[in-house]
Amino acid sequence: MKLKKIGLFIAFVIGILSVTTSQLFAQSSVSYPDKPITIVVPYPPGGFNDTLGRIVGKKLSDAWGVNVVVENKPGAGTTIGTNFVARSAPDGYTILVAQFPFSANPYLYKSLPYDTLKAFSPVVLAGRAPMVLVVNANSPIKTTGDLLALAKSKPGSVNYGSSGPGSSNHLSMVLFEMMAGVSLNQIPYKGSTPLLTDLAGGQVEVAFDAYPHVRPFLQSGKIRPIAIATEVRSPLMADLPTVSESGIKGYEASSWHGFVVPSGTPQPVVDKLNRQINMILKQEDIRKTFNEQGVVPDGGTAAQFEAFIRKQMDIWKKVVSNAGITPE
Repeated sequence: MKLKKIGLFIAFVIGILSVTTSQLFAQSSVSYPDKPITIVVPYPPGGFNDTLGRIVGKKLSDAWGVNVVVENKPGAGTTIGTNFVARSAPDGYTILVAQFPFSANPYLYKSLPYDTLKAFSPVVLAGRAPMVLVVNANSPIKTTGDLLALAKSKPGSVNYGSSGPGSSNHLSMVLFEMMAGVSLNQIPYKGSTPLLTDLAGGQVEVAFDAYPHVRPFLQSGKIRPIAIATEVRSPLMADLPTVSESGIKGYEASSWHGFVVPSGTPQPVVDKLNRQINMILKQEDIRKTFNEQGVVPDGGTAAQFEAFIRKQMDIWKKVVSNAGITPE
């Protein structure tokens, strides 16, 4: 009888705690935000990630009447800024601009000071910049088929440029090699600009790089696109075939951008951020800024963004392993 009473008491306490927790979450959603918000960009000022943090921060500030501060915390392949957010209070007042390294770093470093899946709650996928397969303007390679034929006739002899081991353009090409069954030779550079400059000069034969990086070189006529790595043809380059339709079915690679918060942030707060940023992404001036930067606006639910991150992590885990990249 005593055990039964104890059991009833425990159930009563759990019920009270459950109701109290729900009320607190509801209250946090109603009052949020009531103090300044910090958006952390794990990159130096300049570039799309910084632009994204600032334009979305301004829109949030305008909509909610609170100050939104953007802090640049670059270094260690984005892990400094990412770790700062991971260790921040899970209350929605510290937000991270997450990008491609967020999904690849767990496999490029022997140990991270945070667990990517456990330390963060995804908010929304803001946009994607497709990778573009490019060659020198005078290259005899006109199509993806031409590249595959050359690579198969001379295994390991076709030189491609990258921004260094583990970079998005390096891993995109390794994925290309895996799916196409070819072997190319990597020539690493310290960034996209020297890489694309040498591609324009004919020092390397081919490269993958994000559309915002290649666009100025395309406009100058010094390099030429042969395929885009989107699932379907992109409005950015509507006449350019995809890698998938060019013979490597299912190939897709992009430089993506989104927002995450520390794990444990109340779901009503995550939902409120998601709804507001989705509204921001639909605004004409924001879409114009994205287009000028060569990024396609995205959006969607937090759950969809979480599924996207998990899929990206699965892909790059296999690619890093296949490439034999030794974690730092």
